[in-house]
Amino acid sequence: MLIGICEDDAPIRGVLLQALKLSGHEVVSAHDGSEALRLFGADSGVDVLIMDIGLPDSDGRDVTRALRSAGQSAPVVFLTALGAVHDRLSGFSAGGDDYVPKPFDVKELIARVEAMGRRGRPSVRPLAGLTLDPAAHSVRTAAGEVLLTPTEFRMLAAITSRPGEVVRRRTVVAAAWPDGAVVSENTIDSFIRRVRTKLESVSSPVTIETVRGVGFRLT
Repeated sequence: MLIGICEDDAPIRGVLLQALKLSGHEVVSAHDGSEALRLFGADSGVDVLIMDIGLPDSDGRDVTRALRSAGQSAPVVFLTALGAVHDRLSGFSAGGDDYVPKPFDVKELIARVEAMGRRGRPSVRPLAGLTLDPAAHSVRTAAGEVLLTPTEFRMLAAITSRPGEVVRRRTVVAAAWPDGAVVSENTIDSFIRRVRTKLESVSSPVTIETVRGVGFRLT
């Protein structure tokens, strides 16, 4: 398989590169989120991604959301020192498929990666004309770029990563707020209105439609 690694710690990255190659896999590596977005797009051909969460320029979960919005459907294994339950849940909400806390056993990690690769994921249609930047928490179109708050970014990414689907409100909340947070319907709608306004300010080719009683989808 072709495995993508995004890990800023050079010794850990080196160990993973060597172990995966010895296991017969090809490997492409990135050291931060920006490089990961450049190397691991939908047309990169990677079968599985190993994504560190604590990257120097962005949160690996936000990078994963941006990759999903760009059409990358490869399984993602999060690799991180954050091992609490709420951290693991936020990783799954961001589009991750597995979660391995540091320190880890290399053989176990490779076994998990290979299992993810065998399972695969359905293809995702890339979002045309809209690019999410997890480092800047911004969205770009042909008309310009607009900054979002981290909460706005994660709400938008939760919806854009599933083009054509109705994304339930609880999914959007799980992506944007810590596990267990109590978020009112009015708060959700207020944030969505703000995101719509910002999308309109850069002439976005898509907007967010509210599906009453269910959630949101792109139109």
